[in-house]
Amino acid sequence: MDDLVGLRPVAEGDLPFVERLRTDPGLCGPFLWEGWFDPHRFRRRWEADGMLGADKGDLLVAAGGDRLGLVSYRRVNTTARTWCWSIGIALMPAARGRGAGTRAQRLLVEYLFAHTTAHRIQAETDVDNLAEQRALEKAGFTREGVMRGYSFLGGRYHDEVLYSVLRGDLPGNTPSPSMVTV
Repeated sequence: MDDLVGLRPVAEGDLPFVERLRTDPGLCGPFLWEGWFDPHRFRRRWEADGMLGADKGDLLVAAGGDRLGLVSYRRVNTTARTWCWSIGIALMPAARGRGAGTRAQRLLVEYLFAHTTAHRIQAETDVDNLAEQRALEKAGFTREGVMRGYSFLGGRYHDEVLYSVLRGDLPGNTPSPSMVTV
């Protein structure tokens, strides 16, 4: 499956899929469900910037005509003059465990290094989310450590594992034309 996975901007016709993926607790899974929020926030964001703003963005993960999920990135200031991207992913249950997450995150890393001046890209995941930890490692990320009490889900604080990849960690940082479609 992973050779067929690509990224593309979210189209207006994708919004019902995005809203369902990010608001249905059964689709979010135990590591992304944050409770009920305004489901129309995605449409407002798409109308404002096409979900591709200067400081945060979302791209659809697709294989052929099938929507598999969503990758996201947001700017995190690290000092007064430097910053990095923090990335995340949400996949439909049927797309999990088949290499789509690894491929999508690697494509996002290559895209961000090719089109921004970022030197670092990081990802955080729940200490119990072993599948995501494996996917990040396969995508070229290095485990940096555990951040205690970092997130709040399901009525309790959770520890998160911090991963990163630096611009120089990956050989060749330019995605091929078939990897990212605009």
